[in-house]
Amino acid sequence: MKTVICYRPTGAEEFTLIKASGFKKWSPRLPEQPIFYPVTNELYAVEIAKQWNVPAYGVGYVMMFRVNQNFMSRYKIHKVGGAHHTEWWIPAKDLEMLNMNIVGLIEVIGEYHA
Repeated sequence: MKTVICYRPTGAEEFTLIKASGFKKWSPRLPEQPIFYPVTNELYAVEIAKQWNVPAYGVGYVMMFRVNQNFMSRYKIHKVGGAHHTEWWIPAKDLEMLNMNIVGLIEVIGEYHA
């Protein structure tokens, strides 16, 4: 099975929920979070973790996970800034299907503090 590597910057609260799942799945989105935004590269994830999560929460994590390529091919990659600011926009209603298509565990690959 071919997989796609995805990255996700998170704050402390989201990290706690991922850890509680055994690093197996993402938690459901809140009503004000209609989209789940995994990013396509580590550089962008680190920027978000350092520039947004650390100031807002005192800590930022960068998570990496692999997803079945057939599932991810349903979603277009969006460029939202500079050349490396690319991400998928996955509707919250599809998050459980995404979780079912994660291959392996969600890994912590970076941790940043204020």
